[in-house]
Amino acid sequence: MRTVIVALVLALATAPAAAAQTPSMAALAEARTRVGAPDVISPYGADPLQIGHLRLPEGQGPFPVVVLIHGGCWSAAYDDVTGMGPLAEALTARGVATWNLAYRRLGDAGGGWPGTFEDVGAGIDHVRVLAGDHPLDLTRVVVAGHSAGAHLALWGASRPALADARFGADPLRPMAVVPIDGPGTLAGFIGIDAMACGRPVIVPFMGGTPQDLPEPYRIASPQDQLPFGVRQLVVQAEFAPLMQPYVAAAQASGDAVETVVLEGADHFDPIVPGRPYGDRVVEAIVELVGDR
Repeated sequence: MRTVIVALVLALATAPAAAAQTPSMAALAEARTRVGAPDVISPYGADPLQIGHLRLPEGQGPFPVVVLIHGGCWSAAYDDVTGMGPLAEALTARGVATWNLAYRRLGDAGGGWPGTFEDVGAGIDHVRVLAGDHPLDLTRVVVAGHSAGAHLALWGASRPALADARFGADPLRPMAVVPIDGPGTLAGFIGIDAMACGRPVIVPFMGGTPQDLPEPYRIASPQDQLPFGVRQLVVQAEFAPLMQPYVAAAQASGDAVETVVLEGADHFDPIVPGRPYGDRVVEAIVELVGDR
């Protein structure tokens, strides 16, 4: 594990400064300007941030559904629901409904532990409500997230193993989960988060250290809940060294784990459709929902 962390630290140390815009960040920003309005904006809770954007393909359905969870260092200071808009549109154009979640984070009232996790659970389970009004196939639900959203997507898939009613009395079990370039555990990211995010975020997000809050950290770390009994497609780019211990643990647990390794990709490349890395991710997800 030490070798993996050192490799990631070196990668981050040689990456552009957080304030500098990489080509993939510029491409994502441009792609976001071209994203149209969702077909439906639906609340899954009472807070203004407890909403999601539903996009529906053309046709009669029922359609497979990808629940998308954006990243942004678990913090309201960074990205928001629009960050996954380009990926949502690209998937919907390929016949896949997308449910793109907003949720409370560090800096939002009620965000952090446990509010963010309550939101993610409620947002995923809201797909059942949406299916009452729209032609969605509940047997083909995939949860996908990027960066911090990768951690939250894995956590969402781990909920049946948690058996914790705070996060859903009857959790929707997805057919698969797709973490895109993000961690599968929180405690191991402490220290790295200050370099990746520009400041420490995990301890403020959780409200204390792992030593202070061992049980919340255990619940919040998908790697501690393995196996999920859910197929996993792990997309690795700039954070590949960070993800490798999770992949090894998931494979050792007996879960069906596939990997897509995007050699040479930076952290945002996988969520920019219209460019080679982003198109590869779109294709992989489309193949996944079509493979039962």
